[in-house]
Amino acid sequence: QVQLVESGGGLVQPGGSLRLSCAASGSIFSKLPMGWYRQAPGKQRELVAAISSGSSTIYDDSVKGRFTISRDNAKNTVYLQMNSLKPEDTAIYYCNTRPSVVGYWGQGTQVTVSS
Repeated sequence: QVQLVESGGGLVQPGGSLRLSCAASGSIFSKLPMGWYRQAPGKQRELVAAISSGSSTIYDDSVKGRFTISRDNAKNTVYLQMNSLKPEDTAIYYCNTRPSVVGYWGQGTQVTVSS
């Protein structure tokens, strides 16, 4: 069983930066491909970025060049560095495995980009 806790969200102005963290429990974390997802009001949850157990990464086109996903297996943590934030990045951000597992969804962390 894996438990995931997201943190690091907040209110930021357009062009600003935030770093999200996802702390995972469980000894198998290092073997799991992980993803950051987001859900904006009135929209479906979408995959933003993913990282394999070997640290290969993929990004949605909307965040490519602005967001960076990384992981620290020693700390059982996945990060999402978000730069050049835009109002359309406003959403609740979640981490989960990739593909996602229903029982692993946490509370998420709210990111609001507004002036």
